[in-house]
Amino acid sequence: MTVKVVNTNFNEKLWNKLAPHPLQSWSWGEARMKMGIEVLRLIDEKNVYQVTFHKIPFTPYKIGYLPRSVFPSKDVLTFLAKYGRKNNVVFIKIEPYERMADIKDQISKKNIKNHNLIKSKHPLFPSWTQILDISKSEDELLKNMHPKTRYNIRLAQKKGVKVIEMSTDEGFKIFSKLYFETCRRQKYFGHHYQYHKIVWDNLKNHIAHILIAFYKTTPLAAYELFYFKNTLYYPYGGTSVYYRNLMASNLLMWEAIRFGKKLGAKEFDMWGSLPPNYDKNHPWAGFTRFKEGYGGKFIQMIGSYDLILNEFLYRLYNLSHSLRNLYLSFVRLV
Repeated sequence: MTVKVVNTNFNEKLWNKLAPHPLQSWSWGEARMKMGIEVLRLIDEKNVYQVTFHKIPFTPYKIGYLPRSVFPSKDVLTFLAKYGRKNNVVFIKIEPYERMADIKDQISKKNIKNHNLIKSKHPLFPSWTQILDISKSEDELLKNMHPKTRYNIRLAQKKGVKVIEMSTDEGFKIFSKLYFETCRRQKYFGHHYQYHKIVWDNLKNHIAHILIAFYKTTPLAAYELFYFKNTLYYPYGGTSVYYRNLMASNLLMWEAIRFGKKLGAKEFDMWGSLPPNYDKNHPWAGFTRFKEGYGGKFIQMIGSYDLILNEFLYRLYNLSHSLRNLYLSFVRLV
């Protein structure tokens, strides 16, 4: 199977036709390049692969990242290994957008056994997500929700909360304010404002959309949603500390589902979740329970893998990563 490097003159529509996820879309790659990040685009006979390379500060070395592609073929892994060794890449993290139920029989075969590919100790995406079938009628979707979720939606409607699509630069400003307020409140170390602004500027009008829940003129909750190839995604959200008793987030999620149906989406991928029998004391338990209320299915993805190209530096990197996480855990406590 021939693997080719794609240049910037490639047909964007053809690329997106083969890409399985918004993080593999042409626009996402353009956004990453505008951030000053190196992007490598590959194509074989059936699939595309968009890899980003991130410099390790104060060193000549890099880390590669291949998010939400299909699981790479043997030829693609061989190409990436050769490319990485020539370009001072320590390892390439690979997080395919493939469900465990669909591919588990392939994981233990040649691709992993014949390459220095191991299960990652530090995944970026959760191994689980929740996916809701939104091809069903609105009545059926409401019926399948948890009674408390359905009650909260109706409460928000009764109290006068309104959800408006504001896929504009003004809407982005409102969304980003709520998003960063939420990050500070929850002590979440997310991306900076300029990152989100570049993503918005490159994905708006075709992939990225913004929905905002208002009480009168006060924005209470906002989502940035991605729509790509009949699937709606919920990557980013933020909430206000005001009027929390109005349950604006519950109504906003319901209106996001209805919005996805209008766009033609068949599924709503809620981006990340704990597994079904999750620990109720886990830091992610709150948002997992919130998403669970809408009646979707827990879906296990095949997980995260590291293609190791420099074993010594890879071990050193994992050690430093563990020390960093220990430090951040301490910071969150003080």
